[in-house]
Amino acid sequence: MHSETTGPAVAMSDDQAAVEARRIIADAYRPAPTVPTSYRDTCPLPAHGDTPPVAQPGVPPMSQRAVDASRLMLTAGLATVPPGLIAIGVLIASRQADPTVIGMICAAPAAVAVPVLALARLFSRVAEAAPDEHHHHYSGPVRQEQHHTHTTTRGVWAKTNNQH
Repeated sequence: MHSETTGPAVAMSDDQAAVEARRIIADAYRPAPTVPTSYRDTCPLPAHGDTPPVAQPGVPPMSQRAVDASRLMLTAGLATVPPGLIAIGVLIASRQADPTVIGMICAAPAAVAVPVLALARLFSRVAEAAPDEHHHHYSGPVRQEQHHTHTTTRGVWAKTNNQH
């Protein structure tokens, strides 16, 4: 703390210095004024009635996964608008807007996709052609009797014993 006197230092007696030291120490150890750290509202709560809840504006609360999926569906739906408008323009401009032509245009993607998928499957089958046939010929004694093998595995570190 700094002294409240401004100006040249004044000489004090020993008694005055002791009194001033006690005052400074008492000021330093004086508790700080208390500041409230919490507040309790004592006003009565509003009454609740039978009124149903009111829908709030905006997007309803949902998980991030649901938000991402809904945005993906909206984007995919909007992506179909330009090709549809182009198809409508072509039909109107060609004056061929009859049900048969519309059906043929709608079936065109499937008519193109089916042969492409069939060719892709054919090429994959060609790559998976039958494996080469190998014949192995051995010479020597052949043992064709039946025998049984008894296997035992024991211990923390496994040790296997096979007995015929």
